[in-house]
Amino acid sequence: MSRSFCIPEGYKSALTLRETQHAIKYIKEVFQQALSYALILDRVTAPLIVQKGSGINDDLNGVERKVDFSIKEMDNEGEVVQSLAKWKRLALYRYGYNAGEGIYTDMNAIRRDDDADNIHSIFVDQWDWEKVISREQRNEETLKDAVKAIVKAVANTKRKVSLRYPQLQGVICDTPFFITSQELEDMYPDKTPKERERLITKEHKTVFIMQIGGKLKSGERHDGRAPDYDDWSLNGDLLFWDDVLGIALEISSMGIRVDSESLQKQLAACDALDRNKYPYHKMITNNTLPLTIGGGIGQSRLCMLLLEKAHIGEVQVSVWPTDMAEECREKGVILL
Repeated sequence: MSRSFCIPEGYKSALTLRETQHAIKYIKEVFQQALSYALILDRVTAPLIVQKGSGINDDLNGVERKVDFSIKEMDNEGEVVQSLAKWKRLALYRYGYNAGEGIYTDMNAIRRDDDADNIHSIFVDQWDWEKVISREQRNEETLKDAVKAIVKAVANTKRKVSLRYPQLQGVICDTPFFITSQELEDMYPDKTPKERERLITKEHKTVFIMQIGGKLKSGERHDGRAPDYDDWSLNGDLLFWDDVLGIALEISSMGIRVDSESLQKQLAACDALDRNKYPYHKMITNNTLPLTIGGGIGQSRLCMLLLEKAHIGEVQVSVWPTDMAEECREKGVILL
């Protein structure tokens, strides 16, 4: 069992099991409508499977094993997606979207190497979104505007949920605090990245940590990022303070995507220039794909935050280590 797993002393869900199921449905309806309106996004259908070797699947931190399998009617193997960071950009190109227009989708994925604890599951469900931008919009202001829009949608959804279920007492800060990963390291040089995240989010409640992926002055990285989707100078993580668990809960990882220049720089930094052989990477290098901004917003994590739950298994159906499931049962935490 993960050493980070812990049920807070005295925790009891504010909602019954049936209320929880109704509330999950309500959150997903309200939030995705708010998101699509705020960012001008069309809903599209997304894949669960992509072809192995296509270069489309997300490599996350570059070390996670994908779930792959043979396909009876094909010579090539299939892979279950880990996220849709690359697929979305291809979709915008294929569907003919222009600057200022975008898409979102319900994404389901399996990440077999993720930890199982209060906030992690091998099953991942996200609203994945992507939007075409112009060359002039590839800047920090565009990134911050998108963050503010998402935070407003989260805060408005929380207000509506709490009106329906007044036993929920938490409040979402609707004004994000922006800080770079280097500024955060300078502020807390003797702390680990996760400790820094907790300290800054406890103080400001809603935080967006920018510029994640490259090495800091210490020689360490704040967190790992694959080199071929986010531009590490124009990305970040959105964190909310979770009163139930007393942690900084990451709800979204997002950013302006690599262009031809930043792609080559980041591939070189990761000794991954061999990825240039993939069609997807060639389409970035030759400027075939549009410039975009996008990200993923965790559906179960958002439900967990807004419904003030102690375990992600209270808002999604997955599989859990036997000892974890037993401890949850003993402490009255009902896993779906």
